[in-house]
Amino acid sequence: MGVIHLILGKANPEKMNGVNKVVYNIATKQAENNFPVEVWGISENTDVNYPERLFTTKIFKSNSNPFSIPEDLKKEILKTNSSTVFHLHGGWIPVFSSLGKFLHKNKRKYVITPHGAYNTVAMEKSKFRKKVYFNLFEKNFIKNASKIHCIGESEVDGLQTVFPNTKNVLIPYGFENLKEDFQINSDKKEIIFGFVGRLDIHTKGLDLLVESFATFNKTYPNSKFWIIGDSNEKYELQKLIEIHKIADKIELLGSKFGEEKNNLIKKMDVFVHPSRNEGLPVSVIEAANFAKPCIVTKNTNIGYLIEEYNAGINIPFPDSKLLEQAFIDFYDIWNDQNQYEKICRNAIKMVEEAFDWNKILQRMNTELYTE
Repeated sequence: MGVIHLILGKANPEKMNGVNKVVYNIATKQAENNFPVEVWGISENTDVNYPERLFTTKIFKSNSNPFSIPEDLKKEILKTNSSTVFHLHGGWIPVFSSLGKFLHKNKRKYVITPHGAYNTVAMEKSKFRKKVYFNLFEKNFIKNASKIHCIGESEVDGLQTVFPNTKNVLIPYGFENLKEDFQINSDKKEIIFGFVGRLDIHTKGLDLLVESFATFNKTYPNSKFWIIGDSNEKYELQKLIEIHKIADKIELLGSKFGEEKNNLIKKMDVFVHPSRNEGLPVSVIEAANFAKPCIVTKNTNIGYLIEEYNAGINIPFPDSKLLEQAFIDFYDIWNDQNQYEKICRNAIKMVEEAFDWNKILQRMNTELYTE
């Protein structure tokens, strides 16, 4: 048995497309473990404009009709062994609905990773159009899949609302653990909360963050918030901070990368990610890897692990009052050295265990690919 990942794109890790990066990482790890794996992509061009990789890559030129399967892709599918598992990445993609029919007709097994396409918030967007499309195309695409790989609870919940099923398998992505010396900031004069990510005010819950921190800071003035990231909403976010009269306490540090970003995270005391809608935020995992306790919403799809490992606080839904209370709770924890250090260690343990690539690959093999 082998696995062929099917995507839109070329699995180029140097591009901004998150799905392509994830597929590249999964295929690379599978190849490193001597698992027979290939990546097939549908793209506007077939240029080899991506780095060398450990796995075979085949690119097929997309047709002008979004539902049309490239003829050379059909021929390649029919050449494969009947035991091959096709792993399709994405949801609400017209050509994938056609591929699902083709694979099913030709007795080829396929699994789906929607990458957030079916989470509860995504399902509400363009709800009427999606309902029509679902009944015409997506329903059979899901129905004929062997398994549906969900990366978070919100995707399981969202899919169950429109297509109750027993095919869901909840497996997070793996993370390349960076072995770091465990450090706790010794300066207890002020607590530093932090956020890293795209400055999408509504999606990332940054309006809730500013409102709740402004109220919290009035009672606990020895606190600061660092926001790392950028977007065309930066000016709007700055105005929001000024409206709440907290510009001297919330710093917009702009985009940071590599060691510069990592060094800033290491200086934080608590990492905060109050999203309204997420797939699986890598920034939370990165922060936990640096022994940073995390305050997250359930919507981040990592909250259940934060709770399971006692690595921070999981807020049941995005709400400024709940977030303010989480700030207060963590201020008390931060002042208790033993309790704070224990949660820091739990954050590292969570990354080492829940996002270990070897365990992730084993689960994918036994729960996704093997009946």
